[in-house]
Amino acid sequence: MVQPAETPKAARSPAGDEDNLPQTAPEYADAPGYFDTGELIAVLTTQPLDRTLDYRAPEGGCHLGAFVEVPLGPRKVLGVVWGRGRGDFDLSKVRAVLRVLDVAPMRAEMQEFLTRAADYTLTPMPAMLRLAARAPGLSDPPSMRKVYRLGDATPDRMTDARTRVLEVLRDYGGLSFTLKELSDQAGVTSSVVKGLVKLGAVAEEDTPRDLPFPRLDPGLPAAQLTEDQARAAAHLAQGLRAGRYGTTLLRGVTGSGKTEVYLEAVAECLRQNRQALVLLPEIALTEEFLRRIGARFGAQPAEWHSGVTMTERRRIWKMVGQGGCQVVVGARSALFLPFRDLGLIVVDEEHDSSYKQEDGVLYNARDMAVLRASICDAQVVLASATPSLESWANAEAGKYARLDLTARFGPAVMPELRAIDMRAETLPSNRWISPSLQSAVLRRIEAGEQSLLFLNRRGYAPVTICRACGHQIACPDCDARMVEHRFLKRLMCHQCGETAPIPEACPSCEVEGKLAVVGPGVERLTEEAQALFPNARVATLSSDLFGSARALKEQIAAIGQGGADIVIGTQLVAKGHNFPNLTLVGVIDADLGLQGSDLRAAERTFQLMRQVAGRAGRAEKPGTALLQTFQPEHPVIRAILSGDEEGFWRAEAREREAAGVPPYGRMAGIVLSSPDPQEAFDAGLALARGDAPIRAIGAQVYGPAPAPIARVRGRHRVRLLVKAPKGAALQGAVARWVAQIRPGPNLRMSVDIDPQSFY
Repeated sequence: MVQPAETPKAARSPAGDEDNLPQTAPEYADAPGYFDTGELIAVLTTQPLDRTLDYRAPEGGCHLGAFVEVPLGPRKVLGVVWGRGRGDFDLSKVRAVLRVLDVAPMRAEMQEFLTRAADYTLTPMPAMLRLAARAPGLSDPPSMRKVYRLGDATPDRMTDARTRVLEVLRDYGGLSFTLKELSDQAGVTSSVVKGLVKLGAVAEEDTPRDLPFPRLDPGLPAAQLTEDQARAAAHLAQGLRAGRYGTTLLRGVTGSGKTEVYLEAVAECLRQNRQALVLLPEIALTEEFLRRIGARFGAQPAEWHSGVTMTERRRIWKMVGQGGCQVVVGARSALFLPFRDLGLIVVDEEHDSSYKQEDGVLYNARDMAVLRASICDAQVVLASATPSLESWANAEAGKYARLDLTARFGPAVMPELRAIDMRAETLPSNRWISPSLQSAVLRRIEAGEQSLLFLNRRGYAPVTICRACGHQIACPDCDARMVEHRFLKRLMCHQCGETAPIPEACPSCEVEGKLAVVGPGVERLTEEAQALFPNARVATLSSDLFGSARALKEQIAAIGQGGADIVIGTQLVAKGHNFPNLTLVGVIDADLGLQGSDLRAAERTFQLMRQVAGRAGRAEKPGTALLQTFQPEHPVIRAILSGDEEGFWRAEAREREAAGVPPYGRMAGIVLSSPDPQEAFDAGLALARGDAPIRAIGAQVYGPAPAPIARVRGRHRVRLLVKAPKGAALQGAVARWVAQIRPGPNLRMSVDIDPQSFY
C-alpha cells in the first residue's frame, strides 16, 4: 500500500541529445519556469531511454512542463520539458526543440506524481510519461474538422451498411465521429456515410477540433439523504473545504446509497471550482452511473475508457488540462490525465482486483490515487461494501478516516443468506443447478420476479478431453487449457487470447466423436437453465459474448427494466448493478475461489460472495441468496453466511500479520521469461545467488521456480518472490538486486511491487 509520506522522491539524472523551428503557446506565457531561446533544457521523451536528453529551447522560449516535439536521430518524437539541461558533453552537437505543442504544460505536481510513481513501482520514466500522454493527435495544430452526428431524416431505402452506420450513432448517444472513426466502427466505406449525409440521415458539421464540456451545476436539487448518508456527506464536504489531503474509507452495505453520498462530495468539489475524478472498475458500470450524474448535475461528465473514440479521448485530455472539463468518470488509466486542479478522487468498489494493472506499467490505481491526491491536496474516497484488507487496516491504524452506512436505502433490506449443502443434494454428473435451487428459481418465475445464477467462469467448459486417449486440448503457446466458447463456436486461451475452431477429431489421436467437455462455464449453465426452465427468458452476462461495451450496457439496461427472468453471469454481475426486480441469487460453486495458494483467496471469495449476494432484494421485495457448497463448515463460508464482516476482517488480519504478508509485510514479484526455458532459469539462479541487497534489509527470496503458468505466448516463465518486513526499504533493495541482470535480446524481466496475482 502506498503511503504518501513514506514514498521517496528520487531525482532523475538528465543527459543529452539534440534542431529548430518553434513557437510558444501564448495562453501559458505567464507559467513559471521559463527557458529563453537557446537555453539548455532537459527533455523527457516517450522513447525507451534511461535518461532525459538535452536540447536547446526553441525560438520564443518554452516553459517547464511544456509538451514539445524534438528530433531524435531521423525521427520526431514527443517529449516534456523536464528541467534544466546538464550540458556535460559537446554543446555544439545539441539540437533545438522543433516546436512547442499547443496544449497545457504538464504541471509540477504531475511531474512529481509520475516521478514518485515510477520510483515506487520501479518503472522507467518514459513508460510513465506514455501513460500520461495517451491521447491521439496531441501534436496536431489547432484546426477545424468535420464531424458526423445522427441527422433528422430517415432514408427511404435501408441497406445493411446504412443500418450499421445509424446504429453506431445511436449506440454512442449523440457523440460525434470523424469520417474514418464512423466508417471503421460501422465496418463500411466512407461513401456510405457521405451518402447518408446527402439524405439528411447523418449530419456533417464543421467544429473546432476540441470543445469544452457542458458545465455541471452543483446547485441542482440533491436526493433526499438518510441520517447516516447526510452525516457521511457532511464529513466528506468538510474535508474538501479544508483544502488538505485526506483519505476516507466509505464502507456501506450493498444498496446503502454510497453513490449518493460521494456525489455530494463531487458537488462540494464543483462549488470550489475544482475537478473531480470517479474511477469505476468495470466499463459496463458507466452507463447507469452517467445517467445518475446527469440527473444530479444537469449535464454529462467526460467518460474515459477503452470504448471511447479517439476523437473524444483527445478532447478529454486537452479539456482536462485547460479546465474545460469538471468531472471525469473512467477506468484506472484516467488517473494519469493532466488535471488542472484536481480536488477529489473517488475509487468506487475500491477492493476490485481490476484496479491492478497486470501488464506494461504494473501499478494499483487505488494506491496511486492516494499518492496523487497527497501531492495535489485532494481528498480520496475509497467506496466499497467489502473493502480490501489493506484499506481496512489503514482505517484501523488511523491513516484513513472511516464512514459506515449500515442499512440499505429506503424500504430495502439485506438479503437472507443460506447454504445449500451439495453433499445432501441428488444431482446428475452433468448438472450443476441443485433441486433446491431449481425450486427456488421456479417460485420466483411464478411470482414474476428475477433470479441470478452466478458462476465465475467464462465460456462453455474449462476443459475439453478426448475419451479415447485422454488428451486435453491445450493452447499451443501457453501452459493453459483451451476453454470452449460454444456460443462463439471457438476454443479460446484465457491467458494469451489465442483462438481456434472447435475440432471434430482429437488433435492427438485423430479419433472422431470422442471429445468431451469437463466442468461448467456460464454458457453451459445457460444451456442447463434453458432446459430446466423452458418458458423463462434467460440472459447471459459475460464479457466474451458482446462485441462492444455499448452492446453490453444495453443488455444490462434491458435486464434492469425486466427483460429477463433468469440472469446468468460471471463476476461482471457483482459490480454495482441494480436490478430492482431481482430477488434471488444462486451461487453455483461457492467453493471455487477457495482453491489455490493465493494469499488473498479467502478475502476475495468473501468479497465476491457478499457482493453478488447483494444484488438480491435491492427494492421493496425481500431477497434471498443461496450458496451451493460442498464445504458449508469452511470458515469463509460461515463468515459469508453470518454477515459478521468485522469478525472476518479481524481474523484475516491476524492470519496475515502472523505470516508477515501484506498489509503487515511487503512483497515483490520478479518474473523472468524467454523462449528458452534454460535462459530464464539461469537468470533466476543468478539473481538468487546475488541476493545480498535483499538480505541486507532483512528480506527473503523464494525461488527461482517455474511460474504457476509456466509458458505464456511461447515464453517460458520463471518467478522469484521477495518477502520483506513492513518498514523495509524494498524498492531500493530490489532495484540494486535486479540491476545485476542485463537482459539480452530474448530475456525479459518484470518487477511487480505489491503483487496482487501470483501466476
